[in-house]
Amino acid sequence: MPNPKRRHSQQRSAKRRTHYKAFADTLSTDSATGEVHLRHRAHWVENKLYYRGKVVLEKQSSTK
Repeated sequence: MPNPKRRHSQQRSAKRRTHYKAFADTLSTDSATGEVHLRHRAHWVENKLYYRGKVVLEKQSSTK
C-alpha cells in the first residue's frame, strides 16, 4: 500500500475540505393531503402511500 512520504499540512487538508457542504433537505407540501414531506419521495398518510398527489399503495390491514 502506498504511504505519504511527508506529512500533509493542516492548511492543505482544510483547503480540500472547503468543498464539503451540508445541504438542508427540500420540503414540499402535497396538493392532495396538505402533508409536508421530502421532495421527490413518497410519503404515508392514513395508511395510504402518496406520490405526486396520487395514491400509489394502500396498506392492507392484517386480520388473523
